[in-house]
Amino acid sequence: MTNAIETPRARTLDMKLEIVVIPVSDVDRAKRFYGDLGWRLDADFAAGDDFRVIQFTPPGSSCSVIFGKNVTAAAPGSAQGLYLIVSDLEAARDDLRSRSVEISEAFHGAGDVYAGTDEPYLFGRLRVSGPDPDHGSYRSFASFKDPDGNGWLFQEITTRLPGRIDAEGTTFATTTDLVAALQRAAAAHGEHEKRTGQHDADWANWYADYIVREQAGKPLPS
Repeated sequence: MTNAIETPRARTLDMKLEIVVIPVSDVDRAKRFYGDLGWRLDADFAAGDDFRVIQFTPPGSSCSVIFGKNVTAAAPGSAQGLYLIVSDLEAARDDLRSRSVEISEAFHGAGDVYAGTDEPYLFGRLRVSGPDPDHGSYRSFASFKDPDGNGWLFQEITTRLPGRIDAEGTTFATTTDLVAALQRAAAAHGEHEKRTGQHDADWANWYADYIVREQAGKPLPS
């Protein structure tokens, strides 16, 4: 496996993924479920008894989901591997449990072992209990399903791989994500001051540099 990043040819236009269609059998039940998750209801349009479309957007997401009546021919529950990226997996799990949603324990992959009998996800069919022991970005997951069985996963990402985000484009979609980034920077800065043996009066610039580098996947300051 490689982590090679190919530089795309010059773009002629933007192509933004904004909608994922999920197949459901009971539209009102699905609306209650996704509303209870705290997702934003963007639309609920109907045309007689033959057509209805509902759109929800997860907090901080640029992509929405739609479901309804006569919006897809896919079988209800057949949408699997729908990933929700979070900066704090345990906080995300706690939030779902507080909403009475059943969610799996945290799990991670088994290194170079990908074959197994577990439900497949990004790292194969073997789920090892607990978050990634090294707390590696991209490595910890938890899963849950909607009432039809459409499969969702939380994936914890704190540091993006190089090339995914330009440093100049550092943004945070929610206050929660920014707070988590500040907490990680604070912990790292504490170690920095221990190494130097003195108070860093320029801590604000150090924090800013750390956060931008972390999100862009660049080497972190020491």
